[in-house]
Amino acid sequence: MYHSVGDCFHDPYRVTVSPRRLDRQLGWLRRRGLRGVGMRELLAARARGAGQDLVGLTFDDGYADFLTHALPLLHRHGCGATLFVLPGRLGGDNAWDPLGPRKPLLSAEGIRRAAAEGIEIGSHGLTHVDLTRADDALLRAEVSDSKDLLSDMTDAPVSGFCYPYGKVDRRVVDAVEKAGYAYACATDPGHLAGPLALPRVHVGERDTAWRLHLKRGLHRLRSHPVEGV
Repeated sequence: MYHSVGDCFHDPYRVTVSPRRLDRQLGWLRRRGLRGVGMRELLAARARGAGQDLVGLTFDDGYADFLTHALPLLHRHGCGATLFVLPGRLGGDNAWDPLGPRKPLLSAEGIRRAAAEGIEIGSHGLTHVDLTRADDALLRAEVSDSKDLLSDMTDAPVSGFCYPYGKVDRRVVDAVEKAGYAYACATDPGHLAGPLALPRVHVGERDTAWRLHLKRGLHRLRSHPVEGV
């Protein structure tokens, strides 16, 4: 689970990884015979009983620096990824982070460019709100309307959803299922399990090779088994 790729000087929420660190982390995967891919590709491979050499890479929020810093490195290492974006904040910034710094988000053109270069586009909701606190109308808009907008924008189906802040409960899972998503990513979904409550490992600037090794092991220990994954 990545977010922004760029300058880490002021990063109170630890959402940024420098290009140099990302380059090393992707290299760490490749040296171990692993290849980063988008979540749709990973789940399809696992459903066929394959994909043991694949690792799902996700980038949340749709920061504009994905195109300038992350995408060239993904191409260099022969990796893919899923980019979870916010169609209700096109060309805006991360206003949900009160401590800043303000980071620009991708425009519709930027999202289409990422899709054209082989990146899977998924929904992160419309505007990045805590869906567990949303009323029914807002929940439906954030989940269903964002899917329709992104499908129209990219002229492609949208299979994946990512819960803002990683927060999810049964009501939100049911809304995501009703909207027709094939899978959804959380952070630590607690007692929830299955393809609509996939746990992820946060990767940050401090994650050296040894820390990645530990995180990989801990993730395996805490993850619930998912049918076909």
